[in-house]
Order: sequence, then C-alpha cells, then structure tokens
Amino acid sequence: MGWDSVGTVVIGSKRDVPRLGFGGAWLTGPGTFGPPPDPDAARSAVRLAWERGVRLFDTADCYGPEISETLICESLHPYPEGVVVSSKGGRLARGNNQWDADGRPEHLRAACEGSLRRLRLDRIDLYQLNEIDSKVPLEESLGALVELQHEGKIGAVGLCNVTVDELERARAVTPIASVQDRFDLLTREHHDVLGYCTDHGIVFLPWFPPLNDLRAEPASVLGAIASAHGTTPGSIALAWMLRAAPVTVPLPGTWNPTWEEENLAVVDLDLTADQMRELDGLAPRG
Repeated sequence: MGWDSVGTVVIGSKRDVPRLGFGGAWLTGPGTFGPPPDPDAARSAVRLAWERGVRLFDTADCYGPEISETLICESLHPYPEGVVVSSKGGRLARGNNQWDADGRPEHLRAACEGSLRRLRLDRIDLYQLNEIDSKVPLEESLGALVELQHEGKIGAVGLCNVTVDELERARAVTPIASVQDRFDLLTREHHDVLGYCTDHGIVFLPWFPPLNDLRAEPASVLGAIASAHGTTPGSIALAWMLRAAPVTVPLPGTWNPTWEEENLAVVDLDLTADQMRELDGLAPRG
C-alpha cells in the first residue's frame, strides 16, 4: 500500500493529483466559524499534509469566514510545485454551520477576487460554486465563473451541493471538473451524484467529518475491522470512501497535526475484499 496504490485524478489542466486531499473547512472554530483553537498547530497540520504527499488543498471564502484561506496561504506560500488549490464562492457564513446562498454574478466576482488576494494567487486552480442560489438562475452564476475563467483568474469550474439534474443543467453551460458534496460510509448521501460522476469522469470531492467525531461499538462491523487493523473506526471509514469509486478524492482535514497523522495513515490501510463487502453492507436500507 501507499500513495502509488491510492492513484491520481486529473483536475482541469492539472495532472497526477493524489486521491486524498486536505479539507480546509476544519481550519476554523466550532460551526466552521472563527479561528481554530490553535492557529499555529493548524498551520503545522497543513504543512504536514504537504510533506506527507497531499497536493490538493480545498478551502472557501466562507470558511471562518476568510480564516481557512488565510491559514492555507500562511502555511504553504510560496506554493511548492505541484500544489493544487481549490476554493469556492457563493455562500455567506452565519455561524453554527449555517449559510446563505449568494449566486449573484457581482458577488461571485468579488468573492473570487477576495480569495485570490488572501491566497496570494494569480489563478485559483479549481473554483467551485458553493451552492446554487434559488433566487439567481444557475446559468447566470456559472456565467460569472466562465468570465473569470476566460480572464485567467480561475482554472477549472466545479460545483458543490447539487443534484444530478442540476449537474446536467450546469454541464450544458460549461464543462464541470468536480462536484463536492457529502458522502460517507454510514449515510451514503448523494450516492446517485457519485454514480453520475463516476460514469462521466467527473472528480467527486466528498468532505469528511473529523475522525475524532466518528465512533463505533467494538463489536460492530466497523469497530471489528478497525480493531483488526489496529486503527480507528474513522480511519476505516475514510479508507472505504477512498476505495468507493475511482473518481473520489476524500477531503479529511483538521487543525490538529496528530489527527492529520491519522488521516494520512489511510494510504497504508489495505482493506481486504471481504472487509470491503462487509462495509458495503452498512448502507442504509430503505
């Protein structure tokens, strides 16, 4: 096992991006709002991810707000060769993981330019529409991103929090390089979107809750497999997600370097075929 077994995906014009990224949402305080408990440790966690092989660093202007982008820049700038930065616009933070959508073209332009300044970049490799605004036609929101793309301010265009129908509608406007949404072992949310992305070669970026929040009883399937590998249930859940489809690039993240070590250890976890079948069987029924 190791990074060679994890494989890579293509995001826009970037190649050989390993299929495990860093999720910058967790570089913030509770409810994705305010600073993390220890900003110095957070910067160390980002640098550790880079040093151990992570190349995709995902963030958004609404994480903090602005704090995640700032910490990623402070941790990695000047960016080493091979770093791919993904950011997002189209959401306003209200605290406690609550958001307001804002897909107005003028807002998206201002959001992107603010992200460029905070990240100290001339171009953001992947820029994603964070949420479809019900008050603004999707075509208008995407049109703003296409304009920014033509101006060289963003590379590839992606989406977050969409249905299959919305994804197809978006693809009629512009090529979509990625979709970011929740997908995890125990809920299988948006499995239909993941299936569509797999069929059409679109990178799927499942965000992942911090591993210390994931628990399982020792006698459960998840707990038993974790014990067999001498690791945590969260690490097993992450390993399963990495192998769920060839287009997935899970985005675990944390402000704590020790927890990031747990995230990174997943590349060396070799789940057996029988264990994968057992984990597959945990899908909710209904």
